[in-house]
Amino acid sequence: MSRAAVPGLPSRYPIGGQLPALYADDDFAQRFTAGLDTVLAPVFATLDNLTSYLDPRVAPADFLAWLASWVGAADDPRRPLELRREAVFRAVELHRWRGTARGLVEALRLALGVEAEVTGDGGAVWSGTPGAALPAADPAGPLVRVRPGPGGARVDPDRVHEIVRAMCPVHTVCRVEILPGPTDEER
Repeated sequence: MSRAAVPGLPSRYPIGGQLPALYADDDFAQRFTAGLDTVLAPVFATLDNLTSYLDPRVAPADFLAWLASWVGAADDPRRPLELRREAVFRAVELHRWRGTARGLVEALRLALGVEAEVTGDGGAVWSGTPGAALPAADPAGPLVRVRPGPGGARVDPDRVHEIVRAMCPVHTVCRVEILPGPTDEER
């Protein structure tokens, strides 16, 4: 990421016009400050538009990866720009849902553009009867079914497993099934 000089970008605050009257007609002083204006114009333009740089919905594309690092979002430059913007914009909200089925489904959708569903909750079971036998353990745990999203792009199993491991609670073993395509109802 670089915010270097932009050819032809005028400075909104030319230094030459702010010099004392003694230097107003000095050709060397005006040319020298015009060179500084060329260097400072991108800085002033960035500062004037700082709120836009901090909003992932309108920030420059090359700035998006830096914003993603601020909010702990994964930024994959191979994904379409609009999906990357949404992932960064929704990252804080997604952190609130971490460890839940809703959070896992949204994380997979935002990171990979896939559709997912989680069955089984991996939650606790209890009895209202004192001294009752322990309930049978659910050996299976939650099941995460993943299928390609509306674009039908190939699903990367390694990335799916990586996201599921990161978003599932530590005490829960999640199983993952990657399905070939959309369901019959979606066709």
